[in-house]
Amino acid sequence: MDRKVWLRNGLVVDGTGSAEFVGDVWLQGDRIVCVLAKDAPADAALARAVAAWQQEGPQTIDCTGKVIAPGFIDVHTHDDAAALNNPGMLPKLSQGVTTVIAGNCGISLAPVVTDAPMAPLSLLGDRQFRFSTMKDYAAAVDAAQPAINIAALLGHTALRIKHMADLNRPANEAERAAMAADMREAMEAGALGLSSGIFYREAYAADMQELVAVATEAARHGGVYATHIRDELEGILEAMLEAAGTAQQSGLPLVLSHHKCAGSANWGRTLQTLPLAEKLAQQQELSMDVYPYTAGSTVLREDLVDGVIDILITRSETHPEVAGRYLRDIAAAWGQSEYDTCVQLKPGNACYFQMREDDVQRVITHPLSMIGSDGLPNDERPHPRLWGAFPRVLAMYWRDKGVLSLAQAIHKMTGLSAQRFRLAGRGVLAAGKAADVVVFDPARIQDRATFEDPKQLSAGVEAVWVNGVLSYTEQDGALPQRGGRFVRRATA
Repeated sequence: MDRKVWLRNGLVVDGTGSAEFVGDVWLQGDRIVCVLAKDAPADAALARAVAAWQQEGPQTIDCTGKVIAPGFIDVHTHDDAAALNNPGMLPKLSQGVTTVIAGNCGISLAPVVTDAPMAPLSLLGDRQFRFSTMKDYAAAVDAAQPAINIAALLGHTALRIKHMADLNRPANEAERAAMAADMREAMEAGALGLSSGIFYREAYAADMQELVAVATEAARHGGVYATHIRDELEGILEAMLEAAGTAQQSGLPLVLSHHKCAGSANWGRTLQTLPLAEKLAQQQELSMDVYPYTAGSTVLREDLVDGVIDILITRSETHPEVAGRYLRDIAAAWGQSEYDTCVQLKPGNACYFQMREDDVQRVITHPLSMIGSDGLPNDERPHPRLWGAFPRVLAMYWRDKGVLSLAQAIHKMTGLSAQRFRLAGRGVLAAGKAADVVVFDPARIQDRATFEDPKQLSAGVEAVWVNGVLSYTEQDGALPQRGGRFVRRATA
Protein backbone atom coordinates (compact mmCIF):
# COMPACT_ATOMS: atom_id res chain seq x y z
CA MET A 1 0.00 0.00 0.00
CA ASP A 2 1.34 3.43 -0.94
CA ARG A 3 2.59 5.63 1.88
CA LYS A 4 0.52 8.79 2.29
CA VAL A 5 1.94 11.90 3.93
CA TRP A 6 0.22 15.25 4.42
CA LEU A 7 2.57 18.15 5.10
CA ARG A 8 0.35 20.92 6.47
CA ASN A 9 0.60 24.68 6.87
CA GLY A 10 4.21 25.05 5.77
CA LEU A 11 5.89 27.84 3.88
CA VAL A 12 6.02 26.22 0.46
CA VAL A 13 8.97 27.16 -1.77
CA ASP A 14 8.31 25.15 -4.91
CA GLY A 15 11.73 25.39 -6.61
CA THR A 16 10.59 27.31 -9.67
CA GLY A 17 11.85 30.65 -8.39
CA SER A 18 8.30 31.84 -7.68
CA ALA A 19 7.54 33.45 -4.33
CA GLU A 20 6.81 31.25 -1.35
CA PHE A 21 3.29 30.72 -0.02
CA VAL A 22 1.65 29.03 2.95
CA GLY A 23 0.16 25.72 1.96
CA ASP A 24 0.07 21.93 2.03
CA VAL A 25 1.99 19.26 0.14
CA TRP A 26 0.65 15.73 -0.22
CA LEU A 27 2.86 12.73 -0.91
CA GLN A 28 1.70 9.30 -1.98
CA GLY A 29 4.14 6.52 -2.77
CA ASP A 30 7.07 8.04 -4.63
CA ARG A 31 5.10 10.98 -6.06
CA ILE A 32 3.73 14.36 -5.05
CA VAL A 33 -0.02 14.23 -5.55
CA CYS A 34 -0.98 17.81 -4.71
CA VAL A 35 0.44 21.18 -3.72
CA LEU A 36 -2.25 23.49 -2.41
CA ALA A 37 -1.95 27.11 -1.28
CA LYS A 38 -4.09 28.08 1.71
CA ASP A 39 -5.44 31.08 -0.14
CA ALA A 40 -6.23 29.15 -3.34
CA PRO A 41 -9.64 29.96 -4.87
CA ALA A 42 -12.49 27.72 -3.77
CA ASP A 43 -12.96 24.72 -6.04
CA ALA A 44 -15.69 22.21 -5.26
CA ALA A 45 -14.08 19.30 -7.10
CA LEU A 46 -10.73 19.90 -5.42
CA ALA A 47 -12.42 20.19 -2.03
CA ARG A 48 -14.03 16.78 -2.55
CA ALA A 49 -10.69 15.29 -3.56
CA VAL A 50 -9.04 16.77 -0.47
CA ALA A 51 -11.74 15.38 1.79
CA ALA A 52 -11.52 11.94 0.21
CA TRP A 53 -7.74 11.84 0.51
CA GLN A 54 -7.86 12.93 4.15
CA GLN A 55 -10.30 10.12 4.93
CA GLU A 56 -7.71 7.62 3.75
CA GLY A 57 -5.69 8.43 6.86
CA PRO A 58 -2.42 9.94 5.71
CA GLN A 59 0.35 10.61 8.16
CA THR A 60 -0.17 14.26 9.05
CA ILE A 61 2.78 16.53 9.86
CA ASP A 62 2.23 20.11 11.03
CA CYS A 63 4.82 22.29 9.26
CA THR A 64 3.72 25.63 10.69
CA GLY A 65 6.71 27.97 10.70
CA LYS A 66 8.77 25.54 8.63
CA VAL A 67 9.79 25.61 4.97
CA ILE A 68 8.68 22.82 2.64
CA ALA A 69 10.98 22.66 -0.40
CA PRO A 70 12.08 20.21 -3.07
CA GLY A 71 14.97 18.01 -1.98
CA PHE A 72 18.22 19.76 -2.80
CA ILE A 73 20.20 18.66 -5.87
CA ASP A 74 23.98 18.70 -5.45
CA VAL A 75 25.15 19.27 -9.02
CA HIS A 76 28.86 18.91 -8.35
CA THR A 77 29.99 15.88 -6.38
CA HIS A 78 32.60 13.16 -6.31
CA ASP A 79 30.24 10.71 -4.65
CA ASP A 80 30.72 7.97 -7.26
CA ALA A 81 32.28 5.47 -4.84
CA ALA A 82 30.67 6.84 -1.68
CA ALA A 83 27.25 5.76 -2.96
CA LEU A 84 28.54 2.18 -2.94
CA ASN A 85 30.85 2.22 0.09
CA ASN A 86 28.59 4.26 2.37
CA PRO A 87 25.09 4.07 0.89
CA GLY A 88 23.59 5.85 3.89
CA MET A 89 25.07 9.04 2.36
CA LEU A 90 24.69 10.89 5.65
CA PRO A 91 26.87 13.91 4.71
CA LYS A 92 24.41 14.79 1.93
CA LEU A 93 21.16 13.47 3.33
CA SER A 94 21.60 15.48 6.54
CA GLN A 95 21.83 18.69 4.50
CA GLY A 96 18.52 18.03 2.75
CA VAL A 97 20.18 16.78 -0.43
CA THR A 98 18.14 14.09 -2.18
CA THR A 99 20.01 13.83 -5.50
CA VAL A 100 23.71 14.12 -6.33
CA ILE A 101 25.46 14.34 -9.69
CA ALA A 102 28.65 12.30 -9.64
CA GLY A 103 31.42 12.01 -12.23
CA ASN A 104 32.50 15.65 -12.25
CA CYS A 105 35.86 17.18 -13.28
CA GLY A 106 36.60 14.35 -15.71
CA ILE A 107 36.72 11.89 -12.79
CA SER A 108 34.35 8.90 -12.81
CA LEU A 109 34.48 5.26 -11.74
CA ALA A 110 33.29 3.97 -15.11
CA PRO A 111 34.82 2.92 -17.44
CA VAL A 112 38.15 2.31 -15.64
CA VAL A 113 39.04 -1.05 -14.13
CA THR A 114 42.12 -0.89 -11.89
CA ASP A 115 43.37 -1.58 -8.38
CA ALA A 116 45.74 1.40 -8.44
CA PRO A 117 44.03 4.51 -9.78
CA MET A 118 46.31 7.44 -10.52
CA ALA A 119 45.51 11.02 -9.59
CA PRO A 120 43.02 12.58 -10.01
CA LEU A 121 40.95 9.38 -10.15
CA SER A 122 42.44 8.55 -6.75
CA LEU A 123 40.20 11.29 -5.29
CA LEU A 124 37.45 8.65 -5.43
CA GLY A 125 39.45 6.08 -3.45
CA ASP A 126 41.21 2.97 -4.64
CA ARG A 127 38.87 0.01 -4.24
CA GLN A 128 35.88 0.65 -6.48
CA PHE A 129 37.32 0.89 -10.00
CA ARG A 130 35.70 -2.27 -11.31
CA PHE A 131 33.05 -0.99 -13.74
CA SER A 132 33.96 -1.16 -17.42
CA THR A 133 30.63 0.39 -18.44
CA MET A 134 28.18 2.96 -17.11
CA LYS A 135 25.50 0.27 -17.28
CA ASP A 136 27.46 -1.80 -14.76
CA TYR A 137 27.96 1.20 -12.48
CA ALA A 138 24.24 2.06 -12.60
CA ALA A 139 23.36 -1.53 -11.70
CA ALA A 140 25.77 -1.39 -8.75
CA VAL A 141 24.14 1.79 -7.48
CA ASP A 142 20.68 0.26 -7.65
CA ALA A 143 21.95 -2.87 -5.90
CA ALA A 144 23.46 -0.75 -3.10
CA GLN A 145 20.13 1.07 -2.61
CA PRO A 146 21.66 4.38 -1.48
CA ALA A 147 19.70 6.76 0.71
CA ILE A 148 19.70 9.42 -2.02
CA ASN A 149 19.46 9.45 -5.81
CA ILE A 150 22.66 9.18 -7.85
CA ALA A 151 22.97 10.64 -11.35
CA ALA A 152 26.26 10.49 -13.23
CA LEU A 153 28.45 12.14 -15.80
CA LEU A 154 31.15 10.21 -17.66
CA GLY A 155 34.62 11.56 -17.02
CA HIS A 156 36.93 12.50 -19.89
CA THR A 157 40.05 11.90 -17.78
CA ALA A 158 38.79 8.41 -16.99
CA LEU A 159 38.42 7.80 -20.73
CA ARG A 160 41.99 9.01 -21.35
CA ILE A 161 43.40 6.76 -18.66
CA LYS A 162 41.54 3.77 -20.07
CA HIS A 163 42.46 4.28 -23.71
CA MET A 164 45.82 6.10 -23.77
CA ALA A 165 49.23 4.85 -22.68
CA ASP A 166 50.76 8.32 -23.07
CA LEU A 167 48.74 11.11 -21.44
CA ASN A 168 51.15 13.85 -22.47
CA ARG A 169 49.71 14.29 -25.95
CA PRO A 170 46.30 14.67 -27.62
CA ALA A 171 44.40 11.50 -28.48
CA ASN A 172 44.81 10.09 -31.97
CA GLU A 173 41.96 9.10 -34.24
CA ALA A 174 41.67 5.55 -32.94
CA GLU A 175 41.74 6.71 -29.32
CA ARG A 176 39.12 9.37 -29.99
CA ALA A 177 36.87 6.72 -31.55
CA ALA A 178 37.31 4.40 -28.56
CA MET A 179 36.44 7.21 -26.15
CA ALA A 180 33.39 8.14 -28.20
CA ALA A 181 32.21 4.52 -28.13
CA ASP A 182 32.36 4.51 -24.33
CA MET A 183 30.55 7.84 -24.28
CA ARG A 184 27.80 6.34 -26.44
CA GLU A 185 27.43 3.38 -24.07
CA ALA A 186 27.24 5.69 -21.07
CA MET A 187 24.56 7.86 -22.61
CA GLU A 188 22.51 4.81 -23.58
CA ALA A 189 22.79 3.67 -19.95
CA GLY A 190 21.35 6.99 -18.75
CA ALA A 191 24.39 9.19 -18.07
CA LEU A 192 23.72 12.93 -18.00
CA GLY A 193 26.62 13.79 -20.28
CA LEU A 194 30.35 14.37 -20.30
CA SER A 195 32.60 16.02 -17.74
CA SER A 196 36.18 17.13 -18.26
CA GLY A 197 39.02 18.30 -16.05
CA ILE A 198 41.72 19.61 -18.35
CA PHE A 199 43.00 21.60 -15.38
CA TYR A 200 44.63 18.33 -14.25
CA ARG A 201 47.93 17.14 -15.70
CA GLU A 202 46.43 13.82 -16.85
CA ALA A 203 44.06 15.64 -19.22
CA TYR A 204 45.92 18.91 -19.84
CA ALA A 205 47.30 17.75 -23.20
CA ALA A 206 43.83 17.16 -24.63
CA ASP A 207 43.01 19.45 -27.53
CA MET A 208 39.65 20.67 -28.73
CA GLN A 209 39.50 18.00 -31.45
CA GLU A 210 39.72 15.29 -28.80
CA LEU A 211 37.12 16.89 -26.54
CA VAL A 212 34.71 17.58 -29.38
CA ALA A 213 34.96 14.00 -30.64
CA VAL A 214 33.72 12.69 -27.30
CA ALA A 215 31.33 15.53 -26.52
CA THR A 216 29.58 15.21 -29.88
CA GLU A 217 28.55 11.68 -28.94
CA ALA A 218 27.02 13.01 -25.73
CA ALA A 219 25.20 15.68 -27.73
CA ARG A 220 23.60 13.06 -29.97
CA HIS A 221 21.85 11.70 -26.90
CA GLY A 222 20.79 15.03 -25.39
CA GLY A 223 23.51 15.35 -22.77
CA VAL A 224 25.37 18.24 -21.15
CA TYR A 225 29.04 19.19 -20.87
CA ALA A 226 30.38 20.10 -17.42
CA THR A 227 33.99 21.20 -17.26
CA HIS A 228 36.70 22.06 -14.78
CA ILE A 229 38.30 24.53 -17.17
CA ARG A 230 42.00 24.58 -18.03
CA ASP A 231 42.87 27.62 -15.91
CA GLU A 232 41.04 29.29 -13.02
CA LEU A 233 43.92 31.68 -12.35
CA GLU A 234 45.43 34.25 -14.71
CA GLY A 235 44.26 32.52 -17.88
CA ILE A 236 40.63 32.13 -16.82
CA LEU A 237 39.06 34.20 -19.60
CA GLU A 238 40.85 32.22 -22.32
CA ALA A 239 39.90 28.97 -20.57
CA MET A 240 36.25 30.00 -20.47
CA LEU A 241 36.33 30.74 -24.20
CA GLU A 242 37.91 27.34 -24.86
CA ALA A 243 35.16 25.61 -22.89
CA ALA A 244 32.47 27.58 -24.69
CA GLY A 245 34.00 26.73 -28.05
CA THR A 246 34.12 23.03 -27.20
CA ALA A 247 30.48 23.02 -26.14
CA GLN A 248 29.35 25.06 -29.11
CA GLN A 249 31.15 22.88 -31.66
CA SER A 250 29.70 19.78 -29.99
CA GLY A 251 26.18 21.12 -29.70
CA LEU A 252 26.09 20.66 -25.92
CA PRO A 253 24.82 22.89 -23.11
CA LEU A 254 27.80 24.07 -21.03
CA VAL A 255 28.22 24.00 -17.25
CA LEU A 256 31.30 25.75 -15.88
CA SER A 257 32.29 23.75 -12.82
CA HIS A 258 32.87 25.50 -9.45
CA HIS A 259 33.33 28.90 -11.08
CA LYS A 260 35.94 30.90 -9.23
CA CYS A 261 38.77 33.37 -9.61
CA ALA A 262 41.57 31.56 -7.82
CA GLY A 263 44.85 32.95 -6.55
CA SER A 264 45.51 36.31 -4.92
CA ALA A 265 46.56 37.91 -8.22
CA ASN A 266 43.15 36.95 -9.61
CA TRP A 267 40.90 38.31 -6.86
CA GLY A 268 38.20 40.65 -8.09
CA ARG A 269 38.16 39.27 -11.63
CA THR A 270 34.59 37.99 -11.37
CA LEU A 271 33.90 41.54 -12.57
CA GLN A 272 35.33 40.25 -15.87
CA THR A 273 34.37 36.57 -15.86
CA LEU A 274 30.67 37.02 -15.12
CA PRO A 275 30.07 39.53 -17.94
CA LEU A 276 31.88 37.11 -20.27
CA ALA A 277 29.62 34.28 -19.09
CA GLU A 278 26.56 36.46 -19.74
CA LYS A 279 27.79 37.28 -23.24
CA LEU A 280 28.43 33.61 -24.02
CA ALA A 281 25.01 32.67 -22.62
CA GLN A 282 23.41 34.82 -25.31
CA GLN A 283 24.88 32.47 -27.92
CA GLN A 284 24.58 29.07 -26.23
CA GLU A 285 23.04 27.44 -23.16
CA LEU A 286 25.46 28.11 -20.31
CA SER A 287 25.37 27.84 -16.54
CA MET A 288 27.82 27.38 -13.70
CA ASP A 289 28.00 25.78 -10.30
CA VAL A 290 29.53 27.28 -7.17
CA TYR A 291 30.20 26.33 -3.56
CA PRO A 292 29.82 28.84 -0.68
CA TYR A 293 33.41 28.92 0.60
CA THR A 294 36.62 30.81 -0.12
CA ALA A 295 38.66 27.60 -0.06
CA GLY A 296 38.74 24.86 -2.64
CA SER A 297 39.94 21.28 -2.21
CA THR A 298 41.82 18.97 -4.52
CA VAL A 299 44.96 16.85 -4.79
CA LEU A 300 48.29 18.20 -3.58
CA ARG A 301 49.82 20.32 -6.35
CA GLU A 302 53.00 22.27 -5.92
CA ASP A 303 52.03 24.68 -8.72
CA LEU A 304 49.25 26.00 -6.47
CA VAL A 305 51.74 26.93 -3.74
CA ASP A 306 52.32 30.67 -4.10
CA GLY A 307 53.49 31.69 -0.63
CA VAL A 308 50.39 33.87 -0.17
CA ILE A 309 47.36 31.63 0.31
CA ASP A 310 46.83 29.29 3.25
CA ILE A 311 46.92 25.58 2.39
CA LEU A 312 45.43 23.06 4.83
CA ILE A 313 46.69 19.50 4.37
CA THR A 314 43.81 17.04 4.59
CA ARG A 315 45.61 13.87 3.52
CA SER A 316 49.20 12.78 2.85
CA GLU A 317 50.13 9.23 2.02
CA THR A 318 53.79 9.81 2.82
CA HIS A 319 53.21 11.71 6.09
CA PRO A 320 49.68 10.91 7.32
CA GLU A 321 50.45 12.49 10.68
CA VAL A 322 50.33 16.02 9.22
CA ALA A 323 46.64 15.88 8.23
CA GLY A 324 44.87 18.88 9.71
CA ARG A 325 47.95 21.11 9.73
CA TYR A 326 48.76 24.06 7.47
CA LEU A 327 51.50 23.70 4.87
CA ARG A 328 53.20 26.88 6.09
CA ASP A 329 53.57 25.48 9.61
CA ILE A 330 54.85 22.13 8.39
CA ALA A 331 57.41 23.84 6.16
CA ALA A 332 58.61 26.02 9.03
CA ALA A 333 58.97 23.01 11.32
CA TRP A 334 60.92 21.14 8.65
CA GLY A 335 63.08 24.15 7.80
CA GLN A 336 62.30 24.19 4.10
CA SER A 337 60.11 25.94 1.53
CA GLU A 338 56.37 25.38 1.21
CA TYR A 339 56.94 24.26 -2.38
CA ASP A 340 59.42 21.53 -1.41
CA THR A 341 57.23 20.49 1.50
CA CYS A 342 54.23 20.08 -0.80
CA VAL A 343 56.27 17.86 -3.11
CA GLN A 344 57.41 15.78 -0.13
CA LEU A 345 53.82 15.30 1.11
CA LYS A 346 52.48 14.00 -2.21
CA PRO A 347 50.33 12.14 -2.98
CA GLY A 348 47.57 13.64 -0.92
CA ASN A 349 44.85 16.26 -0.74
CA ALA A 350 44.55 19.80 0.60
CA CYS A 351 42.21 22.76 1.04
CA TYR A 352 43.46 25.86 -0.79
CA PHE A 353 42.21 29.22 0.47
CA GLN A 354 42.34 30.66 -3.05
CA MET A 355 39.27 32.87 -3.30
CA ARG A 356 37.97 36.13 -1.88
CA GLU A 357 34.49 36.45 -0.38
CA ASP A 358 33.26 39.24 -2.67
CA ASP A 359 34.02 37.07 -5.72
CA VAL A 360 32.24 34.08 -4.17
CA GLN A 361 29.21 36.20 -3.39
CA ARG A 362 29.03 37.60 -6.91
CA VAL A 363 28.97 34.10 -8.36
CA ILE A 364 26.46 32.73 -5.85
CA THR A 365 24.02 35.56 -6.51
CA HIS A 366 24.40 35.44 -10.30
CA PRO A 367 21.32 34.18 -12.19
CA LEU A 368 23.38 31.59 -14.10
CA SER A 369 24.71 29.83 -11.00
CA MET A 370 23.59 26.66 -9.22
CA ILE A 371 24.86 25.23 -5.94
CA GLY A 372 27.24 22.28 -5.80
CA SER A 373 29.33 21.08 -2.87
CA ASP A 374 32.36 19.59 -4.66
CA GLY A 375 33.07 17.64 -1.47
CA LEU A 376 35.58 14.77 -1.33
CA PRO A 377 34.05 11.97 0.76
CA ASN A 378 37.25 9.88 0.61
CA ASP A 379 39.17 12.44 2.67
CA GLU A 380 39.59 11.61 6.36
CA ARG A 381 39.44 15.36 7.05
CA PRO A 382 37.22 16.61 4.23
CA HIS A 383 36.53 20.21 3.32
CA PRO A 384 33.46 21.24 5.38
CA ARG A 385 31.46 21.73 2.18
CA LEU A 386 30.94 17.95 2.12
CA TRP A 387 28.69 18.27 5.19
CA GLY A 388 27.50 21.88 5.14
CA ALA A 389 27.31 23.56 1.72
CA PHE A 390 23.54 23.75 1.30
CA PRO A 391 22.55 24.94 4.79
CA ARG A 392 25.43 27.43 4.54
CA VAL A 393 23.91 29.06 1.45
CA LEU A 394 20.60 29.47 3.25
CA ALA A 395 22.10 30.67 6.51
CA MET A 396 24.69 33.04 5.08
CA TYR A 397 23.40 34.36 1.77
CA TRP A 398 19.65 34.34 2.41
CA ARG A 399 19.05 34.76 6.14
CA ASP A 400 22.16 36.63 7.33
CA LYS A 401 23.32 38.70 4.37
CA GLY A 402 20.01 38.94 2.50
CA VAL A 403 21.68 38.93 -0.92
CA LEU A 404 19.39 36.12 -2.12
CA SER A 405 15.66 35.79 -1.56
CA LEU A 406 14.47 32.48 -0.16
CA ALA A 407 12.89 31.60 -3.50
CA GLN A 408 16.12 32.40 -5.36
CA ALA A 409 18.26 30.35 -2.99
CA ILE A 410 15.99 27.30 -3.24
CA HIS A 411 15.74 27.64 -7.04
CA LYS A 412 19.55 27.48 -7.29
CA MET A 413 19.48 24.24 -5.30
CA THR A 414 16.53 22.55 -6.99
CA GLY A 415 14.55 23.63 -10.05
CA LEU A 416 17.38 25.31 -11.92
CA SER A 417 19.66 22.35 -11.27
CA ALA A 418 17.10 19.84 -12.54
CA GLN A 419 16.48 21.95 -15.63
CA ARG A 420 20.15 22.39 -16.54
CA PHE A 421 21.02 18.71 -16.04
CA ARG A 422 17.86 17.27 -17.63
CA LEU A 423 16.57 15.65 -14.46
CA ALA A 424 12.93 15.42 -15.46
CA GLY A 425 10.36 15.12 -12.72
CA ARG A 426 12.64 16.45 -9.98
CA GLY A 427 13.58 19.79 -8.48
CA VAL A 428 10.09 21.26 -8.09
CA LEU A 429 7.07 20.71 -5.88
CA ALA A 430 4.18 19.93 -8.22
CA ALA A 431 1.66 17.16 -8.75
CA GLY A 432 3.20 14.15 -10.47
CA LYS A 433 6.78 15.02 -9.60
CA ALA A 434 9.09 12.80 -7.55
CA ALA A 435 8.48 12.98 -3.82
CA ASP A 436 11.93 14.33 -2.98
CA VAL A 437 11.14 16.81 -0.22
CA VAL A 438 12.91 18.60 2.62
CA VAL A 439 11.35 20.37 5.59
CA PHE A 440 13.62 22.79 7.44
CA ASP A 441 13.39 25.46 10.10
CA PRO A 442 14.30 28.78 8.45
CA ALA A 443 15.30 30.34 11.78
CA ARG A 444 17.67 27.53 12.74
CA ILE A 445 19.12 26.15 9.53
CA GLN A 446 22.87 26.42 9.81
CA ASP A 447 26.01 24.62 8.71
CA ARG A 448 28.15 23.40 11.62
CA ALA A 449 31.02 21.79 9.73
CA THR A 450 34.29 23.69 10.03
CA PHE A 451 37.80 23.24 8.66
CA GLU A 452 38.91 22.19 12.14
CA ASP A 453 35.97 19.83 12.70
CA PRO A 454 34.43 19.08 9.30
CA LYS A 455 32.23 16.05 9.95
CA GLN A 456 29.37 17.86 11.65
CA LEU A 457 25.63 17.60 11.05
CA SER A 458 23.90 20.82 10.08
CA ALA A 459 21.15 22.25 12.25
CA GLY A 460 17.56 22.87 11.26
CA VAL A 461 17.02 20.16 8.61
CA GLU A 462 14.01 18.52 10.24
CA ALA A 463 12.91 15.86 7.74
CA VAL A 464 13.92 14.53 4.32
CA TRP A 465 11.93 12.30 1.98
CA VAL A 466 13.62 10.57 -0.97
CA ASN A 467 11.20 9.14 -3.53
CA GLY A 468 8.54 9.28 -0.83
CA VAL A 469 10.63 7.43 1.77
CA LEU A 470 11.20 9.31 5.03
CA SER A 471 14.97 8.91 5.18
CA TYR A 472 16.22 11.42 7.75
CA THR A 473 14.91 13.41 10.68
CA GLU A 474 16.85 15.84 12.81
CA GLN A 475 15.64 14.04 15.92
CA ASP A 476 16.57 10.49 14.87
CA GLY A 477 19.22 11.00 12.18
CA ALA A 478 19.36 8.64 9.21
CA LEU A 479 16.48 6.18 9.17
CA PRO A 480 16.89 2.53 8.15
CA GLN A 481 14.75 2.54 5.01
CA ARG A 482 16.56 4.00 1.99
CA GLY A 483 14.74 5.39 -1.06
CA GLY A 484 17.47 6.36 -3.52
CA ARG A 485 18.17 4.99 -6.98
CA PHE A 486 20.26 5.59 -10.08
CA VAL A 487 18.59 8.48 -11.89
CA ARG A 488 18.81 8.52 -15.65
CA ARG A 489 18.81 11.44 -18.03
CA ALA A 490 15.45 12.55 -19.29
CA THR A 491 14.81 11.50 -22.89
CA ALA A 492 12.57 13.24 -25.36
